[in-house]
Amino acid sequence: MPHIAIIGAGITGVTAAYSLALRGYDVTVLDRGRYPAMDTSFANGGQLSACNAEVWNSISTVFKGIKWMLRKDAPLLVNPMPSWHKYSWMAEFIGNIPHYRVNTIETTRLAIAARAHLFSIAENENIEFDLEKRGILHIFRDKKAFDASARVNKLLKEGGLERNAVTPEEMRTIEPTLTGTYVGGFFTPSDSTGDIHKFTRGLAEACQKRGVRFIQDAVVTTIERDGEKETDGFTIKYTPALPESGLAQHANTVEQDVRADAVVICAASASRAFAASLGDRLNIYPVKGYSITVNLNDTPSQQQTPTVSLLDEAAKIVTSRLGADRFRVAGTAEYNGFNRDIRADRIQPLVDWVRREFPGVTTEHVVPWTGLRPMMPDMMPRVRRGRLKGVFYNTGHGHLGWTLSAATAELIAEQVRADYPVA
Repeated sequence: MPHIAIIGAGITGVTAAYSLALRGYDVTVLDRGRYPAMDTSFANGGQLSACNAEVWNSISTVFKGIKWMLRKDAPLLVNPMPSWHKYSWMAEFIGNIPHYRVNTIETTRLAIAARAHLFSIAENENIEFDLEKRGILHIFRDKKAFDASARVNKLLKEGGLERNAVTPEEMRTIEPTLTGTYVGGFFTPSDSTGDIHKFTRGLAEACQKRGVRFIQDAVVTTIERDGEKETDGFTIKYTPALPESGLAQHANTVEQDVRADAVVICAASASRAFAASLGDRLNIYPVKGYSITVNLNDTPSQQQTPTVSLLDEAAKIVTSRLGADRFRVAGTAEYNGFNRDIRADRIQPLVDWVRREFPGVTTEHVVPWTGLRPMMPDMMPRVRRGRLKGVFYNTGHGHLGWTLSAATAELIAEQVRADYPVA
């Protein structure tokens, strides 16, 4: 039984662990967090959204980014400080504009396949994660933007997605709490929402029942092949994460290690550094996103909060209803390296949006969060073998990690099985 080590216990790492465990592998997951799903998979927008499969590589995105650079509350913000990684990534992003159509269609197909896998996993393992199968409603206040989305709709339909134009009257039938003025919308009935953190933690527990080991609080320092032969395995060295007792104890911590036959890198934005150490190039950039969770502690707020997931094109904001008493609102893209600061001027537009669009919802109890989306310049995940035999990558999912993870887990598990068959 081959032993497979997975670096990263977010949604991509845990789904990969589950897929490998089902195929009979001995699996160990290492993660720097104290628990699974404590980083990028903690509080995202919640949408399982094939309707949001359009890649960002377009001239219009570039022009919008330039226009927004001087606005602190802009949906897309770029720190102008020089950075070779940032500007080389942007150059590759522009270079992938010719692949916009093909990549959008392929992402749509992958998202649809992932949805079926995820629902099956949740049912088989009895995972409760505030799943809402009410569809996603894309809302527009501007005719030009609506017409542009109609052109995108042709690509989504080519990828197999049912997404239909709806009138303002139909929009209010779909979601009665809407109070704004709209030119129209697009509704995707097959899309859904859920709590990524609840799902990932529930799936991690299911993995453990199947024999998967989780080593948490583990800062992976090196991944080294044990010998010069392709058949030699790998040693993953790690140190325990900084303990609560302070730096003195951390300094005396003994480095530990795990030996594995193969390694799957699912480390989000940190995957780039791991890849470089293994002789591979993954030009992943950490694109920061923000969310707020509005706690609905009173009946009027619960009644006036939408239950259908929304995607506001102008504001670049998405919403999810998580159970009766939580409303997740997320958005913005910030190119600012590995900065994880929660900025008040980036959170406030999300709060203001809720107050403006749904004035009956109290925003007294709001929990802010930020996470780093691991984005490739072409907006496509990397699910492939590395240069060294026994190295695999399942990473770079960008803003669609929650949406695509169940499918990419199956793809990487099949690649592992092809190279390391279970006896």
